[in-house]
Amino acid sequence: MEEILIISNYYPPEKGAAANRIEQLALKLQENNYKVAVVCPLGNYPKGELFPEYKGKFSVTENRDNITVKRLWIYPSVSKNLLIRILSVLSFSLSLFCYLLFRKTPKKIVVQSPPLLLSFLSVMVLSLKKKKIILNISDLWPLAALELKAIKEGSFSHKISLFMERFLYKKATVIIGQSEEILTHVKTLFPEKKALLYRNFPDHKTSAFELKTTEDEPVKLFFAGLLGIAQGVSELCQQIDFKDLNIELHLFGDGAEKAAIESHIANGRNPKVFYHGMLDRKSLHETLKTFDIALVPLKTRIYGSVPSKIFEYTALGFPVLYFGGGEGETIVAENQLGWVASVGNFEELNQKLVEISKLNKADLATMKQSVFNKANIAFDLNNQLKNLIEKEVF
Repeated sequence: MEEILIISNYYPPEKGAAANRIEQLALKLQENNYKVAVVCPLGNYPKGELFPEYKGKFSVTENRDNITVKRLWIYPSVSKNLLIRILSVLSFSLSLFCYLLFRKTPKKIVVQSPPLLLSFLSVMVLSLKKKKIILNISDLWPLAALELKAIKEGSFSHKISLFMERFLYKKATVIIGQSEEILTHVKTLFPEKKALLYRNFPDHKTSAFELKTTEDEPVKLFFAGLLGIAQGVSELCQQIDFKDLNIELHLFGDGAEKAAIESHIANGRNPKVFYHGMLDRKSLHETLKTFDIALVPLKTRIYGSVPSKIFEYTALGFPVLYFGGGEGETIVAENQLGWVASVGNFEELNQKLVEISKLNKADLATMKQSVFNKANIAFDLNNQLKNLIEKEVF
């Protein structure tokens, strides 16, 4: 059985799209007769605090579903202080650097990027050790950081990030990216580089449609995920007025905007917005069975980014209200998965909500079934991975 190692900054029991995505890759590779190991930090995301089972430990080796998970030391933090956050990234980067330098590793390594520094140090060591490096790009950095105004163009941090980005692409044996835009960007810099599409498709392990549509309830719109600056959910709560609409907005998750969202709900200005905290994936999916439409927003259009929530929730049967721009718009529109409002255009978003409010539940139930059928054909993780294996990516 061939061995393969995955390097990631997130892994369950941590919650969120990034952890789920890497776990699914690990499990699918295992199903295809690979012996899979994962190296990641001690569990701390999204709160930036070590989970109780990891406190006081320098490293932990676990077996999760027959996958060996090696967790290394990190100084966790989600502080708004940039220096503290850099220290946090550096702490795990140092642990990982030493691990890769001195420990025996398989010939094939999957490196997740971003975080950029983490992937840069990993690729630097692995290239010296002549490993096959499979670079898995989920977002383009530093381009995304510029669009989110996290760094300034031409600054020292921008120039260093550009150097690291190009080093990654040059040294990677093969690149897999979550969007066509990512592949285009890579090919622009390195035209001869082998780069293939690897969407963040889910694996819900169900072929049956399980959603329920309740006649005597409002349309239940929901957002579930990271309540971060990039998603802009706090602004959404302020800009949308549900008062005259037969719609409720339900929020699930955690992140930097949690306090602002709770404050907005507490002031009572929008009584049809509800916050339910963070649930694990299984509990969340069970809770959502009586809900109707998934809201997928981004505060600004980020080149290369395609929110995995599009695939996650349409595969369960939820139509999507997409408010993020870019390639995601094309995916939703071409596959007839719901509604699209231009990113940042709250007037257009409110118009779409008026349309949704007028839907009767019978039409909504039919739409859910249609979305479920389309998504489970178009977004097949098994076929996608087998195709990459046939092309000798792994």
